Amino acid sequence: MFLAIEFFDEFVFGLREAAWPLIRSDLGLSYARIGLLLALPSFIGALVQPLFGILGDAGHRRRVILGGGATFALALALTWAASRFGMLLLAFALLGPASGAFVSLSQASFMDAEPAARERNMARWVVAGSVGVVLGPLFLAGALVLGVGWRGAFLGCAIATIPLLAVAARARTSPESIGGIAKAFRTTLGALRRAEVIRWLCLQELTDLLGDVLLGFVALYFVDVAGATPAVGALAVGVLGLAGLAGDALLLVILRRVRGDTWLRLGAAGVLVAYPAFLLIPWIPAKLVLVGVLAVLRAGWYAIPKARLFDQLHGASGAAVAVSDFGGLLGSLLPIGLGVLAQRAGLGTAMWVLLGAPVALLILLPRGAGGTKDALPPSPSDLAD
Repeated sequence: MFLAIEFFDEFVFGLREAAWPLIRSDLGLSYARIGLLLALPSFIGALVQPLFGILGDAGHRRRVILGGGATFALALALTWAASRFGMLLLAFALLGPASGAFVSLSQASFMDAEPAARERNMARWVVAGSVGVVLGPLFLAGALVLGVGWRGAFLGCAIATIPLLAVAARARTSPESIGGIAKAFRTTLGALRRAEVIRWLCLQELTDLLGDVLLGFVALYFVDVAGATPAVGALAVGVLGLAGLAGDALLLVILRRVRGDTWLRLGAAGVLVAYPAFLLIPWIPAKLVLVGVLAVLRAGWYAIPKARLFDQLHGASGAAVAVSDFGGLLGSLLPIGLGVLAQRAGLGTAMWVLLGAPVALLILLPRGAGGTKDALPPSPSDLAD
């Protein structure tokens, strides 16, 4: 059930990213406004979602998940109805925190189910999401063929949330409480004082430059910089998602043979070569191939840091969700910053900023045994003291 929730969330996300050229034309959006639409949900989510993690550790996880799912459906319905920028901004402002409540605590429950296999289970989680990212643009293409447009696609997703909520209502989602809300809050604050937690939080957010941030702008890059049609822009999103799915599936095999941090270093080195080539080569078919290469090389850039974060906070998975959302405050500024830079200097220039992701990996990954998943993390009680 938890994997189905992740699949659906990323399905909606993939649909939205492929629809950006259509949404922009329909509502007359600038790059700066698109950047705000991308950033605001994450920013609002980062402000309110730590409370969801705290409530999850305090024994209220099921209520938070179901409330988030209901709000998720409402936000999708508002997206369908949006006729101007302000309405769409409201819909997306609800969508971000709703996704956090619905998906993040589902992820925490999934991580709690088998603590000894968090890296591989997080890789499975990412595979489920990658399948959703691939199918979302295809669903949009089908909606366009049927004549219902991007709005009809979002309305269909709003309706599809209802049976998923019914399944979630019957699933076991709540671990034993680590204590009251006050103790869960102290545990979260204690986690934020730990250097290893901060390390994995920074990596989780900075590597997203070539994750969700790239996905949010790749269709626009192909249309506005490379001179491709909106259909090719949607294809680029599909290639990124499909190659990402292949890379995430391959990661399940890789992690049986190679340590996660070793694979992250190899991928970062490859991206330092492939991404500049993607920006510099003018031929659209070559760019599409390199988009796929990038997606494979960055496999594990989310799964491994997130699994290591849960390892560091074993027994307090709600705290892991909460501190991730604190880290999301930084990540929420990245899309809007890229949008503003694109408005002033051009999208082609702004895309070079995304090279910060592999650089961050090579600088911040721990050396030797320090900070690895084999280290014994403190207990929730230690963190709360």
